[in-house]
Amino acid sequence: MSSMAALRTGAGLVTVATPAAVLPAVASFAPELMTEPLGDPHSSNVTPADVAHCLELAKSRSVLAIGPGLSQRPGVADFVRRFVKGARAPVVLDADGLNAYAGTPQELSGSRPLTLTPHPGEMARLTGRTVAQVQEDRVACARDFARRYRCILVLKGFRTVIAYPNGETWVVATGNPGMATGGTGDILTGMIAGAIAQFPARLDLAVRAAVFLHGLAGDAACIHTGPEALVATDLLRFIPIAFRLLRQRAKQKNIRLC
Repeated sequence: MSSMAALRTGAGLVTVATPAAVLPAVASFAPELMTEPLGDPHSSNVTPADVAHCLELAKSRSVLAIGPGLSQRPGVADFVRRFVKGARAPVVLDADGLNAYAGTPQELSGSRPLTLTPHPGEMARLTGRTVAQVQEDRVACARDFARRYRCILVLKGFRTVIAYPNGETWVVATGNPGMATGGTGDILTGMIAGAIAQFPARLDLAVRAAVFLHGLAGDAACIHTGPEALVATDLLRFIPIAFRLLRQRAKQKNIRLC
């Protein structure tokens, strides 16, 4: 889902690096995706031994998205930390990529641009807070984290918050309750990666546009499905419509909090 979202957002080529044992299932999802096998063909685990392979592959890629589908099996967290530390291209970190840093966000430090996309539960694990504490002041929570760890922080949820290392913070007005379903965050990860791939020199704008477009695709899908029936892959079908709506609404502004 993340990879197709990147393609739908405008990335020209997308490669999915995945354990060899599950590669056929991934490759069959869409013929447009390129794939790269990792590890033992009889195992579905990603191991630290795959780091060198992935880092070599990453040298020819303009952006890296890490996390969706990884799981929390033994060795995965170490794989993520070593890969992110060695990466030089911009990194989008989500799902179990974020869980690899639960309670140790200081290990995120590095020279590559980093975008994190936690939901409130993942944010709570990152910061050592409760979900209630995160939700109590979402703007302050996101802003403080982005400043402290020099990253772009996208705190998902009702009125998604985007915070930048310089303290600039945006609240995105698109999206609806039907998007509170499994997989929509994976779609967002791919959309952000796809936008960064096209505009690496404007990381701030690329992330903001992708988050807005993600919510807009969800709103367009919800008109057709209703909130109860909305599923994550519906967003893939409605990204083209969201682009059209985005062009129509280009002169409107999100809510900006400084």
